[in-house]
Amino acid sequence: MGLEMESMAAAIGVSVPVLRFLLCFAATIPVSFMWRLVPGTLAKHLYAGLSGAFLSYLSFGFSSNLHFFFPMAMGYASMILFRRYCGIFTFFAGFGYLIGCHVYYMSGDAWKEGGIDATGALMVLTLKVISCAINYSDGLLKEDGLREAQKKYRLLRCPSIIEYFGYCLCCGSHFAGPVYEVKDYLEWTERKGIWVCSKDKPSPSPYFATLRALIQSAICMGLYLYLVPYYPLSRFSEPIYYEWGFWQRLSYQYMSGFTMRWKYYFIWSISEASVIISGLGFTGWTDSSPPKPKWERAKNVDIHGVELATSAVQLPLVWNIQVSTWLRYYVYERLIQKGKKPGFLQLLATQTVSAIWHGLYPGYIIFFVQSALMIAGSRVIYRWQQAVSVKSAVLEKMLMLINLSYTILVLNYSCIGFMVLSLKETLASYQSVYFVGTMVPILFILLGNIVKPARPVKPRTQKNE
Repeated sequence: MGLEMESMAAAIGVSVPVLRFLLCFAATIPVSFMWRLVPGTLAKHLYAGLSGAFLSYLSFGFSSNLHFFFPMAMGYASMILFRRYCGIFTFFAGFGYLIGCHVYYMSGDAWKEGGIDATGALMVLTLKVISCAINYSDGLLKEDGLREAQKKYRLLRCPSIIEYFGYCLCCGSHFAGPVYEVKDYLEWTERKGIWVCSKDKPSPSPYFATLRALIQSAICMGLYLYLVPYYPLSRFSEPIYYEWGFWQRLSYQYMSGFTMRWKYYFIWSISEASVIISGLGFTGWTDSSPPKPKWERAKNVDIHGVELATSAVQLPLVWNIQVSTWLRYYVYERLIQKGKKPGFLQLLATQTVSAIWHGLYPGYIIFFVQSALMIAGSRVIYRWQQAVSVKSAVLEKMLMLINLSYTILVLNYSCIGFMVLSLKETLASYQSVYFVGTMVPILFILLGNIVKPARPVKPRTQKNE
């Protein structure tokens, strides 16, 4: 068996641990399908949790479940012992443990060199544990004054330990996400809410959407395997890269970022297929005739939206969608003071939390600081677009094209830090193109404070007579 694994791994150009992970990850699809056949709510919770723990054991070894046990136990204990403060406690304790694991395993270096460990799954699990605790703490608050997400997801009762176990490790969904809410998990398992079946509301068929996700995953993996030999990350540390001219270096940065994204598209397409076929990804029906099922909860990326984003502001809505939603609900919105508008500090704090969640590598920190600048600069261009839209359609289209070009430039420049991780390589790659992806956003932010478009005049509403 060991020789077969080695030959298979060599054939596709990965290490044996990565191949083992990929096989277990692909197994989440049939495991999730089998969940549909398990009778009874209690049995479904047990199956969800035990299957997830077993896949973790096969993929990462027994120690992975020990690592998962600590944040799960800590989060549940805090909900039992001090409900009012369990959310804030779990947030800092969960992130503290995750950071410790990142530092101990140096997971970023392992991933960069083709290795794998349980910290990636622990990242997803940490967000699920924190959101569960925060929502249970929100259950003590009065509904008046709560934001829509708080009203929708707050928990009035503590999940049982079996429900919690099933939610955390559900059929291996913690391997790569998507992150979802405990309230959705409970309603899905108990066939409540949108999952109630009747003559008027039949159970949606997941098979076509699952097949589409699988085909997408195959295309993404094929493109990645084709492109990666031509655009390896190692080129950024080779002398030949620095012998190229400015435009060739800039185009290589674009192609290396473009190539690496297909690996993430592949992973998220597999996880999307897994969550769709279980039924958990269902989010309602379209308004078309006949209505079609929607699977937005399973969706973690919109490939077209990322590659052709007309504004950097759109990127959190189309890349790592469920984690971006988590950051909006549990970090960004909770930093906004009542009666005040969010600003750059809330954005920067949210991006900093995202960087820490990924790991304490300089490349991650720099990338997410860069992304805050990128979004802030894109907002300036968008405000100019809105100001000229009623005056000149041609000028609006020009600004839209500028925003598209700006987003492509700054995104692919910034993501080099996310890929190479080290401070030396990140700064060297940025310097090789004269820090253009840093200077351009700063320039637009400064111009935005000088060239301030007039706000559109809102029509006055007439009083009812």
